[in-house]
Formats: sequence, structure tokens, C-alpha cells
Amino acid sequence: MAKLANHYELLGVKPGATTAEIKKAFRKKAKQIHPDIIGSTGAEAMRTLIKAYETLSDLERRFEYDPDFRKSAAYSAYYGYSAGKKIPFDYRKWLNDQEDPKSKAKLVFYELLRLEEDRAIEVWRENGGLDFCIDKYLDREDWMDCQYILAEELDKRNCSYEAIKLLITLLEEEKRRPYFNLFTPDIKLYVKDIVKKRLKSQIDSETWIDCLQALIGIGFSQQEEKFFKESIVTALKELRS
Repeated sequence: MAKLANHYELLGVKPGATTAEIKKAFRKKAKQIHPDIIGSTGAEAMRTLIKAYETLSDLERRFEYDPDFRKSAAYSAYYGYSAGKKIPFDYRKWLNDQEDPKSKAKLVFYELLRLEEDRAIEVWRENGGLDFCIDKYLDREDWMDCQYILAEELDKRNCSYEAIKLLITLLEEEKRRPYFNLFTPDIKLYVKDIVKKRLKSQIDSETWIDCLQALIGIGFSQQEEKFFKESIVTALKELRS
């Protein structure tokens, strides 16, 4: 039982906790042990926490870690059984079969959390990509988590323009009503990394200027905004030459 106590107790949840409860507990704990709060020891604590979360939030990994989970009330309630038969309810298939945008938004997040990133991006694009307003269909915290993970995966696939647009929306919302708090500086660092290293080579000059203009007034420092403005001036000169 010591093994089970490790992951569950680390997150502060019971062995029968639902996926939603595990995700909520992870967010709470992650903010408490962030390196900015407890110093360098936070890095190792964060890695341990992430391992526990990844194990318990993935159904197959959780079965391997905790074989008794299939017998829990949480499993029966969340995954259910089909027509009273001993056939587990396939939540992914059910979401995929639905036609409404809310189910598609949930499917994008579901696939991201289960490390099916290519499928998540495919569903997102099939439903409009940047025009698919996931924030209308997910709870605010789920939307912000989903949008950040999606941006990371798009950037990894050299789709940095789509990534930056999603991240800008997050920073605008963060300025309006903070959620990520300590993680906001990390988002800004990520945005600057995209801007300085990858974005310009993937888009035309006018789109580059539009992106830089969108970064002004959403919480960057004066020095950072100065860099964005100088880059805009340089780009405008290049367009006119």
C-alpha cells in the first residue's frame, strides 16, 4: 500500500479520486512548490509531482499503478458501463462521435492530457483552429491549461504563429484576471523565445508586425516593449525599401 500512498498522498487526493479532482489538486500543489516559492528544491519536487500527475491522470498508467482503481466508485461513475454490460464506456469515442463544439473542445483537451498531441491539433484545426473559441466551451481553468499546452505543441511543430496567437490571448486574459500567477513570467519568456528565434522566419512581414503590435500593452516590461517597437520600425523600413 505504501506505493499507492506515494502518488495519491503527494497530490493530496484519495485513491478513488476522479480525473477532475486529480487535475485540480495538481494545479494547487504545483503553485505551492514552484521554484520561485521554495527555491531550488522546488525543481525536484515539481518533477516528482508531475510524475504522480501523469501517472494518475492517464487511465492506462493508473491501471498499472493501481489495479484496484477499476473497482472504485469513481471509475464506475466516470467511465461507466455500456447498456449494463461489462464493457467500459469509451469517453474518447463518445466525444469524437458528438457533433457539438463543446464536445470537440473537450476532446482537444482530453487528447492533450493523454499525450495524443497530433490528434488534439487535428481536432482543433477541423473545428476552425484559431477561430475555434475553446474558452466558450471549457471552464476557465481548463481552457487556459488547454490553450497553453496546445500552444507548446504547435510551436514544436513549427506552427509558431498559431502558438503566439494562443499565448497572446492567454496573456490578455491573465492581465484581466490572473490565474497562472507565478507561471505568467514563464509564459512571457516563452513568448519572447518564439519571437526572437522562430516566428519571423515563418510568416510574412505584415503578419510579423501585427504580432509585435499585439504584444504591446499586455504586461511586458518597458524594455521589452521597446524591443517590440524597434522591431516594428525595422520591419516597416524593410517593407518600404
